[in-house]
Amino acid sequence: MTKVKSPITTHILDTTKGLPAKGVDVILEQQAGKKFIQLAKGKTNQDGRIEDLLTPGSTVNKGVYRLTFMTGKYFKGNSFYPYVQLVFEVKNPEQHYHVPLLLNPFGLTTYRGT
Repeated sequence: MTKVKSPITTHILDTTKGLPAKGVDVILEQQAGKKFIQLAKGKTNQDGRIEDLLTPGSTVNKGVYRLTFMTGKYFKGNSFYPYVQLVFEVKNPEQHYHVPLLLNPFGLTTYRGT
């Protein structure tokens, strides 16, 4: 049986340590016109994941979304990035959108996960 998750999930891997980045604050927003409206906030768990940003089993609307990761606090200010913002588009609300972040103090990579 598949675990029901939020329609948008994320996780962070600290590639310097080769470990999940736990305790990172994350904000999810949706674009409305020229502004972004906050939908949810969360904090990565021991596995560096947030699976409940939105109500598990709920759906999202088509549109542009933004995840903001408060990376400066995680790296205690010893990072090039005080925060990281990833903007992505939901084209099919029936699908699950997993947005991983591979992170170190001076570099990052992201992709659409499963």
